[in-house]
Amino acid sequence: MTETSTLTTPVIDTLLSHVSIRQYRPDPIPQPMLTAILEAARRSPTSSNMQAYSFVVVLDQATKAQLAELAGNQRHVAECPVFVAVCADISRLQRAAEIHGASLAQNTENTLVATIDAAIAGMSLATAAESFGLGTVMIGGMRNHPAEAAQLLGLPDGVYIVYGMCLGWPDEAQIPPQKPRLPADLIIHYERYDTSDTADKLREHDTELREHYELLGRNGNHAAWTGIIADKFSTPKRPDLRTTLEKMGFSFE
Repeated sequence: MTETSTLTTPVIDTLLSHVSIRQYRPDPIPQPMLTAILEAARRSPTSSNMQAYSFVVVLDQATKAQLAELAGNQRHVAECPVFVAVCADISRLQRAAEIHGASLAQNTENTLVATIDAAIAGMSLATAAESFGLGTVMIGGMRNHPAEAAQLLGLPDGVYIVYGMCLGWPDEAQIPPQKPRLPADLIIHYERYDTSDTADKLREHDTELREHYELLGRNGNHAAWTGIIADKFSTPKRPDLRTTLEKMGFSFE
C-alpha cells in the first residue's frame, strides 16, 4: 500500500498544486522571467547528452491563431501570452555526424530518445513556469497536423512538435479545482508490478471523477474515467501520424 508523505519542498509544492490553465490574463510574461524558465528547462536530463529537443517560442498573435486552428481550434493557444512548441529534434545529430563523414542511424531508438528528451524538457519548462505563479497547459493537439505545424514554424527535417505549451498568468476567477488522479497504489509499485485485478479501484475512481465533474456542473459519463478511455481510445488516434513523421525525417524501424 502506498503511503502519503507529509514532507515537502517548494518544488514538491509546485508539482502538487498543478492544474491545467486555459484562461489567461492578457498581461505579458517579462522577458527575464521567460529566459529564466527556458534556461532552467535547458538543463533537463538528456539521453547520452544528445540534447535532442528544441523549443520554438511563439509570441506573434497571428502565428498563435494559426497554431490554435491546427490544434483543433483550442482558443487558449491563441489567447495565451506565450506558446512554446516542444520539439523532438534529431537535425543537429545528423549535422554532427556529417561533420565526421558519417550518417545518423535511422531507427526507432533515436526517434524515441528525441521524443522522450522533449517530453522531459517540456515538463521542466512547465514546472519552472508554475514556480513563478504562471499557468500552463500542454497541447497534444499539435500532433493533429504535424507537417502543417512544422511548415508554419519553419521546422527542418528531423524536427516535429511533440506537444505545445501555453504559458501565461492565470485568470484567478477561472482557475479550476484539481481533478482527481488515479489511486496512488495503482500507479506506484514497489519491487515488482502488482498485477492484481484493478477493476474495483477503477470503478471507485469513476465515482470520484464523476462527483468532481458534477460539482463543476457537468453531467458526465457515469463511468467518468473508464468509459471515456473506452470511448476515445478503442480506435486508433491520428492513424497517419507514423507515415507523416517518417516523411519528416523520423524512423520507426
